Amino acid sequence: MHEVGIIQNALAMAVEEAQKQKAGRIVRMEMRIGRMSGVVSDALRFAFEVVSQGTLAEGATLEITEAPVSCRCRACQHDFEPAPDNLLCPECGASDFELRRGREIELASLDVS
Repeated sequence: MHEVGIIQNALAMAVEEAQKQKAGRIVRMEMRIGRMSGVVSDALRFAFEVVSQGTLAEGATLEITEAPVSCRCRACQHDFEPAPDNLLCPECGASDFELRRGREIELASLDVS
């Protein structure tokens, strides 16, 4: 379950930032997770509950925002968001594309008090 490692890294960044701000606790963390990242949101939430115990984030809310997938067709340079069941370019029908967004895993925002 790689979600544990992901949340450990995100929590370490959040705690470091909270300490810089001289905050007593982390109230909310928002993570932005790309649909093609391979991260399972429920597993990430469970890992957060376990890993945050005894830290500034214990009892905090974890919000997960899903980032859409964006591709660029290599044949016609058209940018598109593929349908889950159709990875062909809607403009020219080509199947050769570059994945431009959708793999991100980031700590998007942090609320502290």
